[in-house]
Amino acid sequence: METGALNQQSAVRSLELDDVRLTYVVDGAMAMLPAAFFPDFDPRYWNDHPEVLDENGRLPMSAGGLLVERAGRRLLIDAGLGAVSGPIHVSGDTVGLSDSGSLLSVLRTLGHTPQDIEAVAFTHLHVDHTGWAFAPEKTFPQARYLVAAAEWAPHVCGTRIPGAPAVDTLRHIGAAHTPFDDGQEIFPGVRALITPGHSPGHTSYVISAGRERVVVFGDVFHTPAQMTHPQWPSRPDLEHGAVTAARQRVAEELRRPGTIGFAFHFGDQAFGRLTGTRWMPVPARAILPAPRTV
Repeated sequence: METGALNQQSAVRSLELDDVRLTYVVDGAMAMLPAAFFPDFDPRYWNDHPEVLDENGRLPMSAGGLLVERAGRRLLIDAGLGAVSGPIHVSGDTVGLSDSGSLLSVLRTLGHTPQDIEAVAFTHLHVDHTGWAFAPEKTFPQARYLVAAAEWAPHVCGTRIPGAPAVDTLRHIGAAHTPFDDGQEIFPGVRALITPGHSPGHTSYVISAGRERVVVFGDVFHTPAQMTHPQWPSRPDLEHGAVTAARQRVAEELRRPGTIGFAFHFGDQAFGRLTGTRWMPVPARAILPAPRTV
């Protein structure tokens, strides 16, 4: 097994811990413009750390879902970006590029069909995490769609949250989802940890695997730099104070003994441990190369 690099799009990697298999089902590639996506970073950071950027000076951020397999049951955490390519916009500004749409084909290569997924749990309702929820019909027909009550609450009132998917998709999710609260077990051995700030009810998940744990922290962190500098926001963060508190909470979880983190957007270092404030990648088997690049 090996680790990849932060300046590369993620391979389809798998990690086995006790009775649990975790596989990053990569949907596609995103490449962010550092100054546009992280406008409040110290600009010297990028000059001091050129190793985190690709050859075009962009920050690779793959999109996809984490497949959790235990005792013949399958949970998918997040549903990728969907069949989308072209510029990525935040508040009307171009912040990067994307080329996506491979999640279902990767899932088939892994030997699974959408019908095999028992539940889909969303970290939050942004377009790059809900892309295959409905396309346009329910993509995973047998699955319960799980959304934190706090994440869904503003949509009930008709509030438009920046980064949310199209109205039709939200309407489908509203009709189909099962709500849950902080601390609730949403799947055998998988507990919800509400970490708001990036979105109203952004949710991390803690997966128990024998003597180890895996914390799936969604968009609490977009890049390891925010582990060293938790006060540095990402452009899409809804509430900067809240997301800083969420980062502190998740960091405390990651520092507990026997804990591995999973990051959707950390280039080809999706699995890792937090040592002090440093992200240390954990070797994970590369089953397939990155299905797309941009």
